[in-house]
Amino acid sequence: MPHSQTSAPRDSLAGVRLARGASPWLLPTVATAAVSLLRARRSGVAKAVAVPTTALAAGMLWFFRDPEREIAPGRVISPADGVVQSIMPWKDGRTRVAIFMSPLNVHVNRAPLSGTVTSVEHIPGGFVPAFNKESENNERVVWHFDTELGDIEMIQIAGAVARRIVPYIPQGTKVEQGDRIGLIRFGSRVDIYLPEGVEVAVEVGQKTVAGVTRIDRD
Repeated sequence: MPHSQTSAPRDSLAGVRLARGASPWLLPTVATAAVSLLRARRSGVAKAVAVPTTALAAGMLWFFRDPEREIAPGRVISPADGVVQSIMPWKDGRTRVAIFMSPLNVHVNRAPLSGTVTSVEHIPGGFVPAFNKESENNERVVWHFDTELGDIEMIQIAGAVARRIVPYIPQGTKVEQGDRIGLIRFGSRVDIYLPEGVEVAVEVGQKTVAGVTRIDRD
């Protein structure tokens, strides 16, 4: 059954629901914009600074938004907002679905199935653009979930700008489908590997919504 998912307390500002992990980036930007706006009437320099800093603060508020979602039914749902970049059969029989997340997307990722987190592994790497094939060697966090379909692997991949992946939960945590599990700051990619025999329901170029778009087909 669909459910409205909630999580542990997250960052907030002026009533805007923000992703956990946003504060180190967002608060200094908003503070600078606020000070510049207060001084803009008396200082030409402050006025010049106020315009770009206010625009940057507004952009970061938009980027770090974390809206509530009604979690859709289905065995496997999208872990990320974005666009399906590729669908690739893997040597072991699994199918990799890669979802590209632009800076305009919500960057909070969600559990694709209910189960237990059996592994959360950070792997250092490069920072080429997430749409580039070489991004497979980027900084990333590899997740494994023990689910009704067996082991499900999901990888959060940093991009050229996204140099910090923030996992929300540790190994051993039990999750419900659609629970928030982590944040990738700025443009990035999320890969999910469907087990052998599970048919893909999405296609390349299709937009996905985390917790809403079904990835597999009955």
